[in-house]
Amino acid sequence: MNREIICDRILQAATELLTEGGREAVSTRAVCARSGVQSPTIYRIFQDKQGLLDAVAYHGFQSYLAAKAALPATDDPVEDLRRGWDQHVEFGLANPALYTLAFGEIHPGRTTRAAALAAASLAERVRRIAEAGRLRVSEEHAAHLVHSAGRGLTLTLIELPEEQRDPALSPLAREAAIAAVTTGAPAAGPGDRVTAAAVALRAALPGRDVLSAAERALLAEWLERLAAPGAPAA
Repeated sequence: MNREIICDRILQAATELLTEGGREAVSTRAVCARSGVQSPTIYRIFQDKQGLLDAVAYHGFQSYLAAKAALPATDDPVEDLRRGWDQHVEFGLANPALYTLAFGEIHPGRTTRAAALAAASLAERVRRIAEAGRLRVSEEHAAHLVHSAGRGLTLTLIELPEEQRDPALSPLAREAAIAAVTTGAPAAGPGDRVTAAAVALRAALPGRDVLSAAERALLAEWLERLAAPGAPAA
């Protein structure tokens, strides 16, 4: 049988078990029984149970992000970030076992492939805001703050009994995070305008070949310093 078909059967079986009974339900024996595949095949494809669980989380987020990417972007990148936040939280609450598998286990210096995939999608949305001149911090700071706030909020809501979840909590956290990293249109004060301009120019650098590699690196360093939190106003 085709390896891809076998892999899909295993992932489907593991995902069903995860949804029904959580991480502990995804034993090699249970996956074999559900998928009709022998355990040596699972180990050959995924190496071990952790490899299988990582693949399950990655597969689930691939499907989610593909559907998310199919939605057309608007002319307002900040509104698109807001919409992306809401979709992220909704996905987590609809798929708590999968979300917890991807984001709930912390390993210093290491992230799951699913979390990295979600972070890349967020970074692209933040890049659009930077290109519009509406970030008050660097792209990296903005992405990390929004990612941390969204993940923490979603895990908190998952942990709470459904009847105790305050529907106002997610919008409140979302707007606080967005306000912390974006400016209005246009940026408010001189410091904000310098930061927004530096961030926007830095975001546009990769697509320009007028400068040499050394010149681009130097300019990027200057712009990063101007975009850093606490940088003096012009």
